[in-house]
Amino acid sequence: MTLASSPLVFGLQQQFQKPEIAATATFVMAALITNLIVPKVRALGLRWGLTDRPDPRKQHNAPMVRLGGIAMVLGFCLALAVTWLFGGFGLLAPAKDQLIWSSLAGGLCLFVIGLADDLFSLSPWPRLAAQLAVALAVWSQGVRIGSIEQSWFGGEGYSLALPDWLSLVATVIWLVGITNAINWLDGLDGLAAGVAGIAAVGLVSVSFSLHQVAAGFLAAALAGCCLGFLRHNFNPARIFMGDGGSYFLGFTLAAISIVGPAKGLTTVSLLLPLLILSLPLADMSAVIMGRLREGRSPFYPDRRHLHHRLLRAGFSHRRTVVLIYVFTQWLASLALVMANAEMRFLWLALATAILVVTLVISRRSRGGESRRQDPQSPSAAPADLQVSNRDDG
Repeated sequence: MTLASSPLVFGLQQQFQKPEIAATATFVMAALITNLIVPKVRALGLRWGLTDRPDPRKQHNAPMVRLGGIAMVLGFCLALAVTWLFGGFGLLAPAKDQLIWSSLAGGLCLFVIGLADDLFSLSPWPRLAAQLAVALAVWSQGVRIGSIEQSWFGGEGYSLALPDWLSLVATVIWLVGITNAINWLDGLDGLAAGVAGIAAVGLVSVSFSLHQVAAGFLAAALAGCCLGFLRHNFNPARIFMGDGGSYFLGFTLAAISIVGPAKGLTTVSLLLPLLILSLPLADMSAVIMGRLREGRSPFYPDRRHLHHRLLRAGFSHRRTVVLIYVFTQWLASLALVMANAEMRFLWLALATAILVVTLVISRRSRGGESRRQDPQSPSAAPADLQVSNRDDG
């Protein structure tokens, strides 16, 4: 009896025909695989000297491997491969199957671009040009914003098809914008992986509420690799994801939101990630405008980001990250309500309670720390030396 015909394999194949079970298995596999691979990647990075060296602008004081994105990509891809081997992708229409592979190919290309930057310190403009080229290629393969569908305007079923040039512009801005928003968010331990993971979990929920299995599988794998990586990346981090990891997360997250409902610019497909990522997107926009106003390049590294401001306001590293987490999950729950997802009001109530409790605790803890800390103490480090652990944009 061959392995393929064994009762165990046959039983697993039957279970993978159920979308929710296949997505759950994909999530768990991605988390476990990523968690297991990260230490191997870190050991190789240290052995080969592929590390991010400390400097006065960064918070870490020891060399840190910046290749964690390798483990995330492997966890993501291997989990989807197992799901495919056990027939999970058989649930998809051929067109949706193609969108998964196109999105995956685009994410891998962005990972390679980021990895090249991690290894060779590329300048920003060539990286941006490469991102635009990949977004254009993915658009040509069908991952595109093709229409505006909104029942709030024009009645039920109202749809406005976008001309190709406008579809291209909207898709490229969406893909490249979210990619860089996540990349610039990667300024504190665990911040980018946590926010991207929360966004992916939200996309899993809304995708399955609307029976969009393709987007659900991708989002489940992405959420799993984020969770597996966070075990090693949360403060104090033992490894960084690097630009390779943050580019991959951002691009894949953006592609998932397009692969979702009907490939249209709908409330459900784009409002959810837009709300979830409104903090990093607004932060990125404000930072760019501030730099341009001062006559600097949009890519000029400084300390304008939201996490920098929270640190200077007196919040600790971990509390800053947790505050952004809870705001992100509250925005995600709000988006679920607007998307009419299942149990949406329950999730909103829970998210609101978590947000309120976290704010109260953070306010009291910050007040207590301020009263205990002597501002004249020579042991207090300057704020400018505590605001970043890597050269983010």
